[in-house]
Amino acid sequence: MTDTILVADDDASVLSALNMLLKSEGFEVVSVTTPEALLEQVEKADFSAALIDLNYRDDTTSGKEGLTLISELKKRDHILPIVVMTGYSSVEVAVEAMKLGAGDFVQKPWSNERLLHILRTQIQLKDASLKGFRLQRENDLLKSQIHQPFSNIIAKSTVMQTILAQITKLAQSDMSILFTGENGTGKSMFAEYLHAHSSRAEESFIAVNMGAVPESLFESELFGHVKGAFTDAKEHRIGRFELAKAGSIFLDEIANIPLSQQAKLLRVLEERRFEKVGSSKTQAVDVRLISATNGNIQQMIEDGQFRQDLFYRLNTVVIDIPPLRERRDDIVSMAEAFVSKHAAHYRINTPTLSSKAKDALLSYKWPGNIRELNHVLERAIFLCNSECIDASDLALPTPKNGNDNHSLQQQCTYPSEASLDEIEKEIILQRMQQCNNNPLLTAESLGLSRSAYYRRLEKYQLT
Repeated sequence: MTDTILVADDDASVLSALNMLLKSEGFEVVSVTTPEALLEQVEKADFSAALIDLNYRDDTTSGKEGLTLISELKKRDHILPIVVMTGYSSVEVAVEAMKLGAGDFVQKPWSNERLLHILRTQIQLKDASLKGFRLQRENDLLKSQIHQPFSNIIAKSTVMQTILAQITKLAQSDMSILFTGENGTGKSMFAEYLHAHSSRAEESFIAVNMGAVPESLFESELFGHVKGAFTDAKEHRIGRFELAKAGSIFLDEIANIPLSQQAKLLRVLEERRFEKVGSSKTQAVDVRLISATNGNIQQMIEDGQFRQDLFYRLNTVVIDIPPLRERRDDIVSMAEAFVSKHAAHYRINTPTLSSKAKDALLSYKWPGNIRELNHVLERAIFLCNSECIDASDLALPTPKNGNDNHSLQQQCTYPSEASLDEIEKEIILQRMQQCNNNPLLTAESLGLSRSAYYRRLEKYQLT
Protein backbone atom coordinates (compact mmCIF):
# COMPACT_ATOMS: atom_id res chain seq x y z
CA MET A 1 0.00 0.00 0.00
CA THR A 2 1.34 3.43 -0.97
CA ASP A 3 2.06 5.82 1.91
CA THR A 4 0.22 9.14 1.77
CA ILE A 5 1.77 12.30 3.22
CA LEU A 6 -0.40 15.24 4.30
CA VAL A 7 1.52 18.49 3.68
CA ALA A 8 0.51 21.89 5.10
CA ASP A 9 2.21 25.19 4.19
CA ASP A 10 0.90 28.59 3.12
CA ASP A 11 3.69 29.05 0.58
CA ALA A 12 2.69 27.75 -2.88
CA SER A 13 6.31 27.33 -3.99
CA VAL A 14 7.08 25.19 -0.94
CA LEU A 15 4.07 22.99 -1.62
CA SER A 16 5.07 22.59 -5.25
CA ALA A 17 8.63 21.59 -4.36
CA LEU A 18 7.47 19.08 -1.73
CA ASN A 19 4.91 17.60 -4.11
CA MET A 20 7.56 16.96 -6.74
CA LEU A 21 10.04 15.51 -4.25
CA LEU A 22 7.64 13.20 -2.44
CA LYS A 23 5.86 11.92 -5.56
CA SER A 24 9.21 11.17 -7.20
CA GLU A 25 9.95 8.95 -4.18
CA GLY A 26 6.72 6.97 -4.53
CA PHE A 27 4.57 8.79 -1.97
CA GLU A 28 1.06 10.05 -2.52
CA VAL A 29 0.60 13.68 -1.45
CA VAL A 30 -2.36 15.73 -0.21
CA SER A 31 -1.54 19.46 0.08
CA VAL A 32 -3.36 22.17 2.07
CA THR A 33 -2.56 25.81 2.84
CA THR A 34 -4.31 26.41 6.18
CA PRO A 35 -4.55 24.73 9.60
CA GLU A 36 -8.34 24.45 9.17
CA ALA A 37 -7.97 22.56 5.89
CA LEU A 38 -5.38 20.27 7.49
CA LEU A 39 -7.72 19.30 10.33
CA GLU A 40 -10.55 18.74 7.88
CA GLN A 41 -8.45 16.31 5.84
CA VAL A 42 -7.39 14.36 8.95
CA GLU A 43 -11.04 13.83 9.89
CA LYS A 44 -11.82 12.49 6.40
CA ALA A 45 -9.04 9.97 5.79
CA ASP A 46 -5.99 8.16 7.19
CA PHE A 47 -2.48 9.41 6.41
CA SER A 48 0.92 7.82 6.87
CA ALA A 49 2.45 11.09 8.17
CA ALA A 50 1.85 14.84 8.32
CA LEU A 51 4.52 17.37 7.27
CA ILE A 52 3.45 20.77 8.58
CA ASP A 53 4.74 24.30 8.75
CA LEU A 54 4.80 25.96 12.18
CA ASN A 55 4.00 29.44 10.88
CA TYR A 56 1.05 30.66 8.80
CA ARG A 57 -0.35 34.01 7.69
CA ASP A 58 -1.73 34.96 11.10
CA ASP A 59 1.68 34.62 12.76
CA THR A 60 4.77 34.23 10.59
CA THR A 61 7.52 33.99 13.19
CA SER A 62 6.58 32.66 16.66
CA GLY A 63 5.45 29.15 15.75
CA LYS A 64 2.47 29.36 18.14
CA GLU A 65 0.00 28.70 15.35
CA GLY A 66 1.81 25.47 14.48
CA LEU A 67 2.05 24.37 18.12
CA THR A 68 -1.71 24.78 18.52
CA LEU A 69 -2.19 22.81 15.32
CA ILE A 70 -0.10 19.90 16.70
CA SER A 71 -2.36 19.68 19.77
CA GLU A 72 -5.47 19.65 17.59
CA LEU A 73 -4.00 17.00 15.31
CA LYS A 74 -3.23 14.71 18.25
CA LYS A 75 -6.80 15.02 19.50
CA ARG A 76 -8.07 13.77 16.15
CA ASP A 77 -5.43 11.12 15.39
CA HIS A 78 -3.12 10.27 18.27
CA ILE A 79 -0.95 7.87 16.23
CA LEU A 80 -0.38 10.15 13.20
CA PRO A 81 3.38 10.93 12.89
CA ILE A 82 3.96 14.70 12.69
CA VAL A 83 7.10 16.29 11.24
CA VAL A 84 7.32 20.07 11.66
CA MET A 85 9.26 22.52 9.50
CA THR A 86 9.89 26.25 9.57
CA GLY A 87 12.41 28.77 8.42
CA TYR A 88 12.29 30.94 11.54
CA SER A 89 11.98 28.69 14.53
CA SER A 90 14.47 28.23 17.30
CA VAL A 91 15.58 25.15 19.17
CA GLU A 92 13.14 26.05 21.96
CA VAL A 93 10.18 25.98 19.59
CA ALA A 94 11.34 22.64 18.17
CA VAL A 95 11.56 21.17 21.68
CA GLU A 96 8.07 22.47 22.49
CA ALA A 97 6.74 20.88 19.28
CA MET A 98 8.27 17.52 20.27
CA LYS A 99 6.69 17.76 23.75
CA LEU A 100 3.29 18.29 22.17
CA GLY A 101 3.65 15.16 20.04
CA ALA A 102 5.72 15.98 16.94
CA GLY A 103 7.97 13.12 15.92
CA ASP A 104 10.80 15.17 14.37
CA PHE A 105 11.79 18.59 13.09
CA VAL A 106 13.43 20.05 9.94
CA GLN A 107 14.45 23.58 9.01
CA LYS A 108 13.92 25.37 5.74
CA PRO A 109 15.65 25.12 3.37
CA TRP A 110 15.65 21.41 3.96
CA SER A 111 17.95 18.65 2.82
CA ASN A 112 15.97 16.30 0.58
CA GLU A 113 17.89 13.28 1.83
CA ARG A 114 17.33 14.19 5.51
CA LEU A 115 13.65 15.01 5.01
CA LEU A 116 12.96 11.70 3.26
CA HIS A 117 14.89 9.79 5.91
CA ILE A 118 12.85 11.44 8.70
CA LEU A 119 9.52 10.72 7.01
CA ARG A 120 10.35 7.07 6.36
CA THR A 121 11.58 6.61 9.92
CA GLN A 122 8.40 8.14 11.37
CA ILE A 123 6.20 5.94 9.19
CA GLN A 124 8.11 2.82 10.27
CA LEU A 125 7.78 3.80 13.92
CA LYS A 126 4.04 4.31 13.50
CA ASP A 127 3.60 0.91 11.83
CA ALA A 128 5.62 -0.83 14.55
CA SER A 129 3.71 0.97 17.30
CA LEU A 130 0.33 0.17 15.77
CA LYS A 131 1.27 -3.46 15.23
CA GLY A 132 2.48 -3.76 18.83
CA PHE A 133 -0.71 -2.21 20.15
CA ARG A 134 -2.84 -4.50 17.99
CA LEU A 135 -0.89 -7.57 19.09
CA GLN A 136 -1.24 -6.63 22.76
CA ARG A 137 -4.98 -6.05 22.44
CA GLU A 138 -5.30 -9.26 20.46
CA ASN A 139 -3.37 -11.25 23.05
CA ASP A 140 -5.49 -9.83 25.87
CA LEU A 141 -8.66 -10.70 23.98
CA LEU A 142 -7.56 -14.19 23.07
CA LYS A 143 -6.49 -14.94 26.65
CA SER A 144 -9.96 -13.94 27.84
CA GLN A 145 -11.61 -16.03 25.15
CA ILE A 146 -9.90 -19.38 25.76
CA HIS A 147 -12.91 -21.59 26.33
CA GLN A 148 -12.34 -24.57 24.05
CA PRO A 149 -12.62 -27.92 25.84
CA PHE A 150 -9.81 -29.41 23.81
CA SER A 151 -7.56 -28.38 20.97
CA ASN A 152 -7.72 -31.38 18.64
CA ILE A 153 -10.91 -32.30 16.82
CA ILE A 154 -11.93 -35.93 17.21
CA ALA A 155 -13.86 -37.10 14.17
CA LYS A 156 -14.08 -40.88 13.86
CA SER A 157 -17.73 -40.87 12.83
CA THR A 158 -18.54 -40.73 9.12
CA VAL A 159 -20.69 -37.62 9.50
CA MET A 160 -17.88 -35.67 11.19
CA GLN A 161 -15.25 -36.80 8.72
CA THR A 162 -17.49 -35.53 5.94
CA ILE A 163 -17.98 -32.18 7.71
CA LEU A 164 -14.25 -31.74 8.34
CA ALA A 165 -13.51 -32.42 4.69
CA GLN A 166 -16.13 -29.84 3.72
CA ILE A 167 -14.68 -27.24 6.11
CA THR A 168 -11.15 -27.85 4.86
CA LYS A 169 -12.28 -27.28 1.28
CA LEU A 170 -14.33 -24.17 2.09
CA ALA A 171 -11.41 -22.72 4.05
CA GLN A 172 -9.62 -22.03 0.77
CA SER A 173 -12.34 -19.56 -0.24
CA ASP A 174 -13.24 -16.23 1.37
CA MET A 175 -16.96 -16.99 1.61
CA SER A 176 -18.94 -16.18 4.74
CA ILE A 177 -19.64 -19.35 6.72
CA LEU A 178 -22.49 -19.89 9.19
CA PHE A 179 -22.24 -22.78 11.67
CA THR A 180 -25.52 -24.00 13.12
CA GLY A 181 -26.27 -26.61 15.75
CA GLU A 182 -27.27 -27.12 19.35
CA ASN A 183 -25.47 -25.61 22.34
CA GLY A 184 -22.20 -27.32 23.16
CA THR A 185 -21.59 -29.00 19.80
CA GLY A 186 -18.25 -27.20 19.29
CA LYS A 187 -19.23 -24.58 16.70
CA SER A 188 -16.56 -22.14 17.89
CA MET A 189 -13.92 -24.85 17.68
CA PHE A 190 -14.86 -25.58 14.06
CA ALA A 191 -14.74 -21.85 13.30
CA GLU A 192 -11.16 -21.77 14.54
CA TYR A 193 -10.40 -24.92 12.54
CA LEU A 194 -11.73 -23.16 9.43
CA HIS A 195 -9.47 -20.16 10.04
CA ALA A 196 -6.43 -22.36 10.72
CA HIS A 197 -6.84 -24.06 7.32
CA SER A 198 -7.42 -20.83 5.37
CA SER A 199 -5.03 -18.51 3.56
CA ARG A 200 -5.50 -16.09 6.51
CA ALA A 201 -4.15 -18.58 9.05
CA GLU A 202 -1.11 -16.41 9.86
CA GLU A 203 -3.34 -13.44 10.70
CA SER A 204 -5.65 -12.79 13.65
CA PHE A 205 -8.65 -14.90 14.64
CA ILE A 206 -10.93 -12.70 16.76
CA ALA A 207 -13.97 -14.25 18.42
CA VAL A 208 -16.89 -12.16 19.67
CA ASN A 209 -19.69 -13.60 21.79
CA MET A 210 -22.60 -11.47 20.59
CA GLY A 211 -24.70 -12.63 23.51
CA ALA A 212 -22.26 -10.97 25.93
CA VAL A 213 -22.08 -7.58 24.18
CA PRO A 214 -24.44 -5.00 25.75
CA GLU A 215 -26.55 -3.14 23.21
CA SER A 216 -25.17 0.20 24.41
CA LEU A 217 -21.58 -0.93 23.70
CA PHE A 218 -22.26 -2.79 20.44
CA GLU A 219 -20.61 -0.24 18.12
CA SER A 220 -17.71 0.42 20.47
CA GLU A 221 -16.91 -3.30 20.84
CA LEU A 222 -17.10 -4.07 17.14
CA PHE A 223 -15.79 -0.87 15.57
CA GLY A 224 -13.92 0.92 18.38
CA HIS A 225 -14.20 4.50 19.62
CA VAL A 226 -12.08 7.61 19.94
CA LYS A 227 -11.24 9.31 23.22
CA GLY A 228 -14.10 11.48 24.43
CA ALA A 229 -16.70 9.87 22.14
CA PHE A 230 -18.94 9.34 25.17
CA THR A 231 -18.78 9.77 28.94
CA ASP A 232 -16.68 6.69 29.76
CA ALA A 233 -14.47 6.87 26.65
CA LYS A 234 -11.31 7.89 28.50
CA GLU A 235 -8.96 6.49 25.86
CA HIS A 236 -8.95 5.34 22.25
CA ARG A 237 -10.20 1.79 21.68
CA ILE A 238 -9.59 -0.53 18.76
CA GLY A 239 -12.68 -2.53 17.78
CA ARG A 240 -12.85 -6.22 16.96
CA PHE A 241 -13.11 -5.67 13.20
CA GLU A 242 -9.90 -3.64 13.24
CA LEU A 243 -8.15 -6.24 15.41
CA ALA A 244 -9.13 -8.92 12.90
CA LYS A 245 -7.62 -6.98 9.99
CA ALA A 246 -6.53 -9.40 7.22
CA GLY A 247 -7.66 -12.32 9.40
CA SER A 248 -11.00 -13.78 10.47
CA ILE A 249 -13.71 -12.49 12.78
CA PHE A 250 -16.03 -15.02 14.43
CA LEU A 251 -19.43 -13.73 15.54
CA ASP A 252 -20.81 -16.34 17.92
CA GLU A 253 -24.49 -16.39 18.94
CA ILE A 254 -25.51 -14.05 16.13
CA ALA A 255 -29.19 -14.57 16.97
CA ASN A 256 -28.55 -12.33 19.99
CA ILE A 257 -27.64 -9.26 17.93
CA PRO A 258 -30.21 -6.57 18.85
CA LEU A 259 -32.49 -5.68 15.95
CA SER A 260 -31.55 -2.01 16.39
CA GLN A 261 -27.88 -2.83 15.72
CA GLN A 262 -28.31 -5.27 12.85
CA ALA A 263 -28.44 -2.50 10.21
CA LYS A 264 -25.04 -1.21 11.39
CA LEU A 265 -23.44 -4.61 11.03
CA LEU A 266 -25.11 -5.13 7.64
CA ARG A 267 -23.67 -1.86 6.34
CA VAL A 268 -20.13 -2.94 7.32
CA LEU A 269 -20.55 -6.32 5.64
CA GLU A 270 -21.93 -4.76 2.45
CA GLU A 271 -19.61 -1.78 2.09
CA ARG A 272 -16.56 -3.24 3.85
CA ARG A 273 -16.11 0.09 5.66
CA PHE A 274 -16.81 1.47 9.12
CA GLU A 275 -16.23 4.48 11.37
CA LYS A 276 -15.22 4.41 15.00
CA VAL A 277 -17.71 5.87 17.47
CA GLY A 278 -17.06 9.60 17.68
CA SER A 279 -15.07 9.74 14.44
CA SER A 280 -16.09 10.59 10.88
CA LYS A 281 -13.00 8.91 9.44
CA THR A 282 -13.86 5.86 7.32
CA GLN A 283 -11.71 2.73 7.63
CA ALA A 284 -11.62 -0.20 5.24
CA VAL A 285 -12.47 -3.75 6.37
CA ASP A 286 -10.58 -6.81 5.15
CA VAL A 287 -11.77 -9.81 7.18
CA ARG A 288 -13.19 -13.31 6.70
CA LEU A 289 -16.59 -13.51 8.38
CA ILE A 290 -17.50 -16.66 10.30
CA SER A 291 -20.62 -16.83 12.46
CA ALA A 292 -22.58 -19.34 14.51
CA THR A 293 -25.99 -19.76 16.10
CA ASN A 294 -28.07 -22.33 17.91
CA GLY A 295 -31.22 -20.28 17.31
CA ASN A 296 -33.92 -20.66 14.71
CA ILE A 297 -33.04 -17.70 12.51
CA GLN A 298 -35.76 -18.45 9.96
CA GLN A 299 -38.39 -18.24 12.69
CA MET A 300 -36.82 -15.01 13.97
CA ILE A 301 -37.03 -13.55 10.46
CA GLU A 302 -40.70 -14.48 10.25
CA ASP A 303 -41.27 -12.89 13.66
CA GLY A 304 -39.48 -9.69 12.59
CA GLN A 305 -36.62 -10.18 15.06
CA PHE A 306 -33.83 -10.71 12.54
CA ARG A 307 -33.15 -8.97 9.23
CA GLN A 308 -33.36 -11.27 6.24
CA ASP A 309 -30.80 -9.22 4.27
CA LEU A 310 -28.29 -9.60 7.12
CA PHE A 311 -28.95 -13.34 7.24
CA TYR A 312 -28.13 -13.59 3.53
CA ARG A 313 -24.81 -11.83 4.18
CA LEU A 314 -23.96 -14.28 6.95
CA ASN A 315 -24.93 -17.60 5.38
CA THR A 316 -23.20 -17.92 2.02
CA VAL A 317 -22.56 -21.48 3.19
CA VAL A 318 -24.32 -23.12 6.16
CA ILE A 319 -22.64 -26.00 8.00
CA ASP A 320 -24.77 -27.83 10.56
CA ILE A 321 -22.79 -29.46 13.37
CA PRO A 322 -24.71 -32.56 14.55
CA PRO A 323 -25.34 -33.15 18.25
CA LEU A 324 -23.29 -35.71 20.12
CA ARG A 325 -26.11 -38.29 20.10
CA GLU A 326 -25.81 -38.40 16.28
CA ARG A 327 -22.05 -39.00 16.31
CA ARG A 328 -21.74 -41.81 18.83
CA ASP A 329 -18.60 -43.19 17.20
CA ASP A 330 -16.80 -40.14 18.60
CA ILE A 331 -18.07 -40.32 22.20
CA VAL A 332 -15.63 -42.81 23.77
CA SER A 333 -12.59 -41.26 22.07
CA MET A 334 -13.68 -37.81 23.22
CA ALA A 335 -14.24 -39.09 26.76
CA GLU A 336 -10.74 -40.60 26.89
CA ALA A 337 -9.27 -37.35 25.60
CA PHE A 338 -11.09 -35.37 28.31
CA VAL A 339 -9.90 -37.78 31.01
CA SER A 340 -6.28 -37.37 29.88
CA LYS A 341 -6.59 -33.59 29.69
CA HIS A 342 -8.10 -33.18 33.14
CA ALA A 343 -5.74 -35.67 34.76
CA ALA A 344 -2.77 -33.75 33.35
CA HIS A 345 -4.26 -30.45 34.53
CA TYR A 346 -4.77 -31.70 38.09
CA ARG A 347 -1.49 -33.67 38.05
CA ILE A 348 -3.04 -37.01 38.91
CA ASN A 349 -2.72 -40.46 37.37
CA THR A 350 -4.90 -40.92 34.30
CA PRO A 351 -7.72 -43.38 35.03
CA THR A 352 -9.20 -45.67 32.37
CA LEU A 353 -12.84 -46.10 31.43
CA SER A 354 -14.51 -49.41 32.30
CA SER A 355 -16.63 -51.20 29.70
CA LYS A 356 -19.76 -50.36 31.71
CA ALA A 357 -18.76 -46.70 31.79
CA LYS A 358 -18.33 -46.73 28.01
CA ASP A 359 -21.75 -48.35 27.60
CA ALA A 360 -23.28 -45.68 29.84
CA LEU A 361 -21.64 -42.92 27.82
CA LEU A 362 -23.00 -44.40 24.61
CA SER A 363 -26.52 -44.88 26.01
CA TYR A 364 -26.92 -41.36 27.37
CA LYS A 365 -28.63 -38.71 25.17
CA TRP A 366 -26.15 -35.86 25.97
CA PRO A 367 -28.52 -32.85 25.83
CA GLY A 368 -25.53 -30.64 26.71
CA ASN A 369 -23.41 -32.25 23.98
CA ILE A 370 -19.60 -31.94 24.10
CA ARG A 371 -19.66 -29.35 26.87
CA GLU A 372 -21.64 -31.69 29.11
CA LEU A 373 -19.37 -34.63 28.28
CA ASN A 374 -16.37 -32.55 29.28
CA HIS A 375 -17.87 -31.62 32.66
CA VAL A 376 -19.00 -35.19 33.38
CA LEU A 377 -15.49 -36.59 32.84
CA GLU A 378 -13.84 -33.83 34.87
CA ARG A 379 -16.10 -34.72 37.79
CA ALA A 380 -15.66 -38.46 37.31
CA ILE A 381 -11.87 -38.47 37.74
CA PHE A 382 -12.43 -37.25 41.32
CA LEU A 383 -15.43 -39.47 42.08
CA CYS A 384 -13.75 -42.73 41.08
CA ASN A 385 -12.07 -44.68 43.91
CA SER A 386 -9.57 -46.52 41.76
CA GLU A 387 -7.61 -46.20 38.58
CA CYS A 388 -10.76 -47.02 36.62
CA ILE A 389 -13.86 -44.90 36.07
CA ASP A 390 -17.02 -46.99 36.37
CA ALA A 391 -20.56 -46.18 35.22
CA SER A 392 -21.58 -45.06 38.73
CA ASP A 393 -18.70 -42.55 38.80
CA LEU A 394 -20.20 -40.75 35.82
CA ALA A 395 -23.30 -39.88 37.86
CA LEU A 396 -25.38 -39.48 34.71
CA PRO A 397 -28.97 -38.31 35.26
CA THR A 398 -31.75 -40.86 34.76
CA PRO A 399 -34.88 -40.17 32.66
CA LYS A 400 -37.53 -38.22 34.57
CA ASN A 401 -40.42 -40.43 33.45
CA GLY A 402 -39.53 -44.02 34.20
CA ASN A 403 -42.53 -45.38 32.27
CA ASP A 404 -41.73 -43.57 29.02
CA ASN A 405 -39.72 -46.41 27.53
CA HIS A 406 -42.33 -49.00 28.52
CA SER A 407 -45.23 -47.03 27.04
CA LEU A 408 -43.21 -46.45 23.85
CA GLN A 409 -42.62 -50.17 23.56
CA GLN A 410 -46.35 -50.75 24.09
CA GLN A 411 -47.17 -48.39 21.20
CA CYS A 412 -44.40 -49.49 18.84
CA THR A 413 -44.70 -53.24 18.33
CA TYR A 414 -43.49 -54.47 14.97
CA PRO A 415 -43.09 -57.83 13.28
CA SER A 416 -39.87 -59.57 14.22
CA GLU A 417 -38.74 -59.48 10.58
CA ALA A 418 -39.02 -55.65 10.36
CA SER A 419 -35.70 -53.88 9.66
CA LEU A 420 -34.38 -51.00 11.73
CA ASP A 421 -35.04 -48.60 8.84
CA GLU A 422 -38.66 -49.79 8.58
CA ILE A 423 -39.18 -49.29 12.31
CA GLU A 424 -37.60 -45.82 12.23
CA LYS A 425 -39.70 -44.79 9.24
CA GLU A 426 -42.89 -45.93 10.97
CA ILE A 427 -41.99 -44.00 14.15
CA ILE A 428 -41.38 -40.83 12.14
CA LEU A 429 -44.72 -41.22 10.34
CA GLN A 430 -46.55 -41.67 13.66
CA ARG A 431 -44.83 -38.66 15.20
CA MET A 432 -45.57 -36.50 12.15
CA GLN A 433 -49.26 -37.34 12.56
CA GLN A 434 -49.19 -36.57 16.29
CA CYS A 435 -47.52 -33.19 15.63
CA ASN A 436 -49.86 -32.25 12.74
CA ASN A 437 -46.95 -32.36 10.30
CA ASN A 438 -45.19 -29.47 12.07
CA PRO A 439 -41.50 -30.14 11.22
CA LEU A 440 -40.06 -28.24 14.20
CA LEU A 441 -42.27 -29.98 16.76
CA THR A 442 -41.76 -33.36 15.12
CA ALA A 443 -37.97 -32.97 15.13
CA GLU A 444 -37.96 -31.89 18.79
CA SER A 445 -40.21 -34.76 19.85
CA LEU A 446 -37.81 -37.21 18.19
CA GLY A 447 -34.77 -35.56 19.77
CA LEU A 448 -33.39 -34.58 16.36
CA SER A 449 -31.99 -31.36 15.00
CA ARG A 450 -33.84 -29.85 12.03
CA SER A 451 -31.12 -30.90 9.62
CA ALA A 452 -31.05 -34.46 10.96
CA TYR A 453 -34.84 -34.65 10.72
CA TYR A 454 -34.82 -33.47 7.10
CA ARG A 455 -32.07 -35.96 6.26
CA ARG A 456 -34.36 -38.76 7.45
CA LEU A 457 -37.32 -37.39 5.48
CA GLU A 458 -35.15 -37.48 2.38
CA LYS A 459 -33.82 -40.94 3.22
CA TYR A 460 -37.31 -42.44 3.59
CA GLN A 461 -38.85 -40.24 0.85
CA LEU A 462 -41.38 -38.75 3.26
CA THR A 463 -43.13 -35.43 2.65
